Amino acid sequence: MAFIMLGMCLIVVGCTNEQKVSMPEDVPDFVSVSDFESIDWNQKAVKFGDRGIIGNENKSGVIGADMPSLNGQKWMWHLWGNDDPVGKELTIVGFHKETNSVHPILMTGWSLQLGGENNGANAHAPSSVQIPEPGEWAILLYVDEKLFDTLIYDINE
Repeated sequence: MAFIMLGMCLIVVGCTNEQKVSMPEDVPDFVSVSDFESIDWNQKAVKFGDRGIIGNENKSGVIGADMPSLNGQKWMWHLWGNDDPVGKELTIVGFHKETNSVHPILMTGWSLQLGGENNGANAHAPSSVQIPEPGEWAILLYVDEKLFDTLIYDINE
């Protein structure tokens, strides 16, 4: 009976010992913990097209994501499937898998404005990014406060 009780205690502790998502105070209100819990870490971003875009084909991608980004880098965001994207707000939220922590990766804050067509995408936006630390990152993209896509990158330099 004691072994059964000990086993049940270990199961309960193991199930409730998940690491909590650490979110900064200034994260936009519409960003939800459930957005991070539903990340598919096996859905890695891939290179597609002839412009060196890395992302989810026909959804979103970045030129520059394959360059060293820990000390700052220019990234060009590309989105497909947006109706009338010009002037809409693109919010970019970084989630570091190993630390379970949320970070702004744009050097200018959380959001920027989308421009029109570029490189086959119907929306784009140039930016400067700095990834806080190496590791596996989920980059969540929100268009006008709605989750649009998630890009999974391994960033090591």
